[in-house]
Amino acid sequence: MLFQKLMGKGPASVISPSAPKTLWGWGNNTDGQLGLGDIINRSSPVQTGSLTTWSAVAIGNHSLATKSDGTLWAWGVNTHGQHGLGDVASRSSPVQVGALATWSKITSGPAHSLSLKTDGTLWVWGRSYSGSLGLGDIVSRSSPVQLGTLATWSQITAGGYHSITLKTDGTLWAWGRNENSGQLGLADTVSRSSPVQVGTLTTWTMIAGGSSHSLATKSDGTLWAWGSSLRGQLGLSDVVDRSSPVQVGTLATWSQFSGSLNSSLAVKTDGTLWAWGQNTNGILGLDDIMHRSSPVQVGTLATWSQVAGGSSFSLAIKTDGTLWAWGYNADGRLGLGNVAYRSSPVQVGTLATWTTIAKVPQASHSLALRA
Repeated sequence: MLFQKLMGKGPASVISPSAPKTLWGWGNNTDGQLGLGDIINRSSPVQTGSLTTWSAVAIGNHSLATKSDGTLWAWGVNTHGQHGLGDVASRSSPVQVGALATWSKITSGPAHSLSLKTDGTLWVWGRSYSGSLGLGDIVSRSSPVQLGTLATWSQITAGGYHSITLKTDGTLWAWGRNENSGQLGLADTVSRSSPVQVGTLTTWTMIAGGSSHSLATKSDGTLWAWGSSLRGQLGLSDVVDRSSPVQVGTLATWSQFSGSLNSSLAVKTDGTLWAWGQNTNGILGLDDIMHRSSPVQVGTLATWSQVAGGSSFSLAIKTDGTLWAWGYNADGRLGLGNVAYRSSPVQVGTLATWTTIAKVPQASHSLALRA
C-alpha cells in the first residue's frame, strides 16, 4: 500500500499542486476511519472538517494525513498503535501526532505506518508483523521510531505486511513479510525485520505495494513485478509467484501504478488505463468479472492521470480532475451514494476538483483531497 502522495509522470491534472486542499472520506467507518467524529458508514464523499490545508493522505485500517504546514494527523482504528500517539485508543476525528512540523511523505499498511521527514529520515510505528517496521524485531510501536540513522530515503510504500523504499541513490530496499510469495524481491521467501537491498541496481524510480505483491518502475520507464501471482496480479501471463523482480511485458511507457489485494492498476504515459489480476466484483473495470494475468486496457480513453486500488475496489482521477470508482461497494466505498457493485468506471459526483486519492490493498474506506 503506497501511500505516499501518488503522483504520476503522465498527463498532469489541471489543478495546481499548490492549491489549498480539503479532505473527504467515504465507505466503511466502523472505527471512525473517515474522521467525521462518528462510526457511521457513508456512501458518498463527506468533508472531514472545514480546513483547506491538507497535503497528503494514506490509509490502512486507520487513516493518516499531513497538512501543508508539515504536521501529521491520525485517526481510525489503533489496535497496534498505528496512530503514533503513544497508545492504542481509536479516534473518530483527526488528532495531531506529536508537535513536529517536519513530516513530508506518508504510507500505511493495514496496521503499520511509515513517514519520511523533510530531512530524509524514515520513521515507523504500529504493528511489526513479520518485521514490517524494519526495526530488527517484531515488537509493535505506538510512537514514531526512526529506522536506522540514514537521511537518504526518498520514497516509501507499504504492502499488506511488507514495506518497500527507495533511497536517493536509486537503490531499492524491502523488509517485512515474505513467506510463500517472495514479495520482498530477495530471491527467497524468508521474512526480514530490517531493510535489505533488492539487487544492486540504482535505476529504480517509483514503487507500489499490493497485499502480497510489489511493483516498481525503472528510470527507463519499464515496469517490474514480484511476489504473489495467485490471480495473475504480476501481469506476467501466468499465476506463478516470483521472488525476484521480473519485467512486465516489454513496454517502457508506464507512468503511475497501484497494487491492491490481488490485482494491479497502471497508467501509461499516453494517459491510457490498464488493469490485471483478480477481477471479483469487477475491480479491474473491464465490464466483467474475469481474472486477467496480463495488462488489459480499461476502455479507450487516454485521459487518466492517477489510480489507487483498495480492498476489492478501484479509484482513479482523470486529467480533468474528475473522480471515478468501480468494484466492490457493499459499504459504500465507491462513493456513489449506494451500495451497488460496478464493473466499469463510474464518475463520483460531478466535481472536477479532485487532486489526490489514497489507497491500501486491504482498506474498506476511501480518502481523497480536493482543491
